[in-house]
Amino acid sequence: MRMKPETYVIHAPVVETPADNRPLNFPVYQNVKWETETIDDALGIVRGQRPGYFYSRVSNPTVHQLETLLASLQGREQCLATASGVNAVAQTLIALCRAGDHVLFFVEGYGPTRAIIRNLLGRYGVTHSMISIDDHAGIERELAARPTRLIFFESPTNPINKIADIAVITELAQRYGALTVLDNTAAGFHQHGQYPIDVFVHSLTKFTTGNGDVMGGAVISRSELIAQIKSDFSILGAQLDPLSASLMLRGMKSYFVRYRAQSASAQRIADFLASHPACTRLRYPGWGNGAAASLARRQMQDMGCVLAFDIRAGAEAGRRFAERLQYFAKTPSFGSAESLVMAPQMMQPKEFTPEQRAYSDIGEGSVRLSIGLEDVEDLIADLDQALR
Repeated sequence: MRMKPETYVIHAPVVETPADNRPLNFPVYQNVKWETETIDDALGIVRGQRPGYFYSRVSNPTVHQLETLLASLQGREQCLATASGVNAVAQTLIALCRAGDHVLFFVEGYGPTRAIIRNLLGRYGVTHSMISIDDHAGIERELAARPTRLIFFESPTNPINKIADIAVITELAQRYGALTVLDNTAAGFHQHGQYPIDVFVHSLTKFTTGNGDVMGGAVISRSELIAQIKSDFSILGAQLDPLSASLMLRGMKSYFVRYRAQSASAQRIADFLASHPACTRLRYPGWGNGAAASLARRQMQDMGCVLAFDIRAGAEAGRRFAERLQYFAKTPSFGSAESLVMAPQMMQPKEFTPEQRAYSDIGEGSVRLSIGLEDVEDLIADLDQALR
């Protein structure tokens, strides 16, 4: 049938690439809808009876390529990519919890995660307990006291780098029939997979591109749990978009180079800060000779780019220190090529009781640094002049 030009511009022939002539970078399928030859083919895709794509809110090839990569790195079967890290946390908790369930989590965790569990889940009848991640006896008491749906934790914790004993937490969870959900963002995609964690969540905003230019989140688990939560994810509609996924796929090619270079620089800076008279209470995974450092070295092979310490002179001195830095951007997040600093005024958990504040290990002069890809000698010189 001969088309008029107005029809041809919409139904022009499609350029096909030969099967043995593949693009080096995975294509960006910037597309929402997918067609099939027959209605039965479409129904087969929707019902999961055959491979294929129907609607990008449910699945998209570019996003699926990223999901496959991340699941494999984490040592699990499947992954769901979402619009942000906090969204990955929220959707996972909503999908796994029901009214009457109980969640155990920890004072040292990320502030938005605490808000999701305490406020959002609380509105819908999910109860919670919040204790210190170091309190192993308290974890067992909480699990023995009532049926617990899941334990949500981080390691290293954000923002202060406490190290969870993953073997202890997973053993207790399995003994009492609770799921474990680990926010593994700071440790990256290649660590902690050796432990029997049920669900990993990540903020893809950090290490996937390494440039702080794309937001995203990921939920990684075994197939049966992903199947359990996927329908909720589709309905809530916060899937990662394909353009962002393509940028993350490109960025992941340099993931190990970046993560290990930033870890090496962070170790050098930890050594410098530990010996500086203006600084106290350095927290960097694996640094020093204490039990926490030994635990980090057992669990992790690379220690990450985040370190925390206290300015001895307090909060206002911490503010002046952050403002005098030349190579550290005053902004949250971590994992970027640029080095970042969070001053004490950006760190304080306002809702904590005095006891919870003590457990959190966030002091009046606490500062967090994310070490980027700048020359480490330049960074040390910058820190030195700001501390002086």
